[in-house]
Amino acid sequence: MSNIRPLTSEDIPAVAGLFQKIFRNNDKGPPQGLTAYLRHLYLEAPGCDPEISPLVHVNDAGRISGFVGVNILPMRHNDRRLRAAICGSLMVEDRDSDPMAGARLLKAFLAGPQDLSFSETASEVSTQMWTRLRGIVLPQYSLDWVRVIRPAAFALDLVARRLRPARSLAPLARAFDGRYRGRMNRHELRWSAVPAEASTPGALQIVDIDRESFAELFPLLTRQFAVQPAWTEAQLAHILGDATEKPDYGEPHFAAVKARTGAPVGAFFYHMRRGGIARVLQVLALPGQAGSVLDCLIDHAAARGAAAVNGRTQPALLEAMMGRRIGFVHAASTVIHSRDAELLEAFRHSQGFINGLAGEHWSRLIGGRFDKR
Repeated sequence: MSNIRPLTSEDIPAVAGLFQKIFRNNDKGPPQGLTAYLRHLYLEAPGCDPEISPLVHVNDAGRISGFVGVNILPMRHNDRRLRAAICGSLMVEDRDSDPMAGARLLKAFLAGPQDLSFSETASEVSTQMWTRLRGIVLPQYSLDWVRVIRPAAFALDLVARRLRPARSLAPLARAFDGRYRGRMNRHELRWSAVPAEASTPGALQIVDIDRESFAELFPLLTRQFAVQPAWTEAQLAHILGDATEKPDYGEPHFAAVKARTGAPVGAFFYHMRRGGIARVLQVLALPGQAGSVLDCLIDHAAARGAAAVNGRTQPALLEAMMGRRIGFVHAASTVIHSRDAELLEAFRHSQGFINGLAGEHWSRLIGGRFDKR
């Protein structure tokens, strides 16, 4: 008879094989690096909680055929300490023989002792399961955004993901983009490109910083939220350490946005490879400063050769994005579940801080490499 139980260290090789097969479409054995990382991520990392564990589904033959990854996010709601649980990789093998295995895994996860459960990468099928189990979708947290900077380089980057020889056209793309952007006025708005001349407000300055300095800014720039992360120093250091190691996305860039007085008003963190798309993991801004911080982010990435800037929305940024020729697409939903109606209302009214570092995308499972066997 099939059953669901907490993940153990002995399960990790089987879970790694499942991950390799389902998410990487590869029937070869998982690389050792992936196996080691899954063990660290789910069983050894700072903040792991034995009461809120990842779960495995064991089929009738006694083999692991399903898994739901769980990471703990300590949070604060006003003066109250919370345990939030992030639902990461939800995967089931051979659904035809047990079509309800995924739903049972999710139900068992949501029945845990955490105050709040959420996922920012729910597919349409997963979203339906969440809502049937009294979860709610947060549309204002569920959009990906993109701002095109260099149109030819942006188109080339998209094509080259499938046809690598297309990268040989990069010099032509650079020449076209240079002429096209050079003819635009400084404050001209087009969907197709950003002017060559920076538009950063004169009262602000962009300062490159390291990840430790970024961590120090986080509490200051998120204190306006009713529900906010409450990491220990070790937990946030671990998350940022993993988040910087995304070779598929390029080099990490951290920057602070400061007023003339030197006071920080925002910060951002993204990865990019010159000529490619800058993938934004986190944007932070004080109330009323989101638009200026976004302008600084776009200028910063443009100066380093980005073809476009791409990230995940948060409600605090949405209003500022309007009128800046930023496009939106829905690729996955952010969903939450809680038995506490007050917490749900806080997120419905955009007063909760999740996505990015307070979510799933910091993990090396997204953008990392584990090729060595």
